[in-house]
Amino acid sequence: MDKVAVITGANKGIGFEVCRQLAKAGVNVVLTARNEGNGKAAVNKLSSEGLKVSFFKLDVSDVKSFAGLFDYVSNTFGRLDIFVNNAAVMLDKGGAELGPIAAESAWNDLSSTMETNVYGPFALCLAMAPLMKKNQYGRIVNVSSGLGQLSEMRDGHESYRISKTAINAVTRVMAAKLGGDGIKVNSVCPGWVRTDMGGPNAPRTVEEGADTIVWLATLPDKGPTGGFFRDRKPISW
Repeated sequence: MDKVAVITGANKGIGFEVCRQLAKAGVNVVLTARNEGNGKAAVNKLSSEGLKVSFFKLDVSDVKSFAGLFDYVSNTFGRLDIFVNNAAVMLDKGGAELGPIAAESAWNDLSSTMETNVYGPFALCLAMAPLMKKNQYGRIVNVSSGLGQLSEMRDGHESYRISKTAINAVTRVMAAKLGGDGIKVNSVCPGWVRTDMGGPNAPRTVEEGADTIVWLATLPDKGPTGGFFRDRKPISW
């Protein structure tokens, strides 16, 4: 039976390319997006290429919608093999200013960023893991960033940096929690990629950005878990 994958925030950019590469590898892909119109348009584009892709409307900041995703995957496929937490936001475009008024703005940015980039992915791991445990097989990939590396930490984009450090903690926690069930959980830095978030001057294509994500999503049984990777190689936390 073909494997089943769910990718969040996948109507464009890296997520969309991950859907394409996994579908080309014969995986049944569920493309999720917050905007239904954009999500269905993305599915239609991939379907026109002869790829097996379906759509589910999902807002990763709305925990009440996660049960619906679980039911859809369970009822439609009866299994889940790959889950890619790709959806993310970068709300703070520069560095946080100092002072009481600026602190309130930074608070709001961090709260919203953590909800989408950390709370949602963590809760989704918990929600969807039973479908993996049932078959004693799973690959969870959390899309992180080098901006979240503690070993390379700088200022600027503070809310985004903090959220990516936290998603790495989610990876370690879930790898320990699910390691005995044949489920591998890893973080990935796709690099600086030419997307809406990365901008037109980024050096990497979406194909290059998706490569290590797809590699982690299809790891063999002896592959790593609980790690942080870029270009298929481990990097420091």
